[in-house]
Amino acid sequence: MKLTYFGHSTVQIEVAGKTLLFDPFITPNQLAAHIDVNSLKPDYILVSHGHGDHIADLETIQKSSGAKVICIAEIAGWLGNKGIDNTHGMNIGGSFTFDFGKVKMVYALHSSSMPDGSYGGTPVGYVIHAEGKKIYFAGDTALTYDMKLLAEENLDWAILPIGDNYTMGIDDAIKATDFINCKDIIGVHYDTFPVIKIDTSEAQEKFLKAGLNLKLPAIGDSVEL
Repeated sequence: MKLTYFGHSTVQIEVAGKTLLFDPFITPNQLAAHIDVNSLKPDYILVSHGHGDHIADLETIQKSSGAKVICIAEIAGWLGNKGIDNTHGMNIGGSFTFDFGKVKMVYALHSSSMPDGSYGGTPVGYVIHAEGKKIYFAGDTALTYDMKLLAEENLDWAILPIGDNYTMGIDDAIKATDFINCKDIIGVHYDTFPVIKIDTSEAQEKFLKAGLNLKLPAIGDSVEL
């Protein structure tokens, strides 16, 4: 299982012969200017919420790849109104088994609206069960006590926002690792904008001091999960 980071919260996971792309926001991100969005051909696109910095490239990539979009029901409806019908709407607490494994939609504490201002449903995260592993993609979220519900999942990896201001920062993300009972972390949602610029050395030091394994791959680089 391989994860590739495309900047901000955009990650790609190759698993069970399928490619999953999360929260595609690449072309507006100057830090990801070297990534060719037209080369991305995922089988599935998973969306955590409707903000532009998570779906900017959704339509382009879906139309070029034919990917099925997994998202909360309201976003599936919004996409349908735009002519994108290859969607799988879900809601919080629900799970569904796809050809690569099982996806469970879980709670995220944030806000959500679509780029045109329409209602985007509730923000979400995902737990992916595939190839005998469990991966948590938190989406944009604050630290929330509900994360303790994930402790019994025995997660192998967690993809957590660490940039602060709009989401958890470094210190709250460290607390979250205790709530979810996971020590192997991929950090996302940082450095894209001035208000979420972080000191990566400080982040690494704090996670290490807490006995955690924090990975901050460069944009375009991959990590074996």
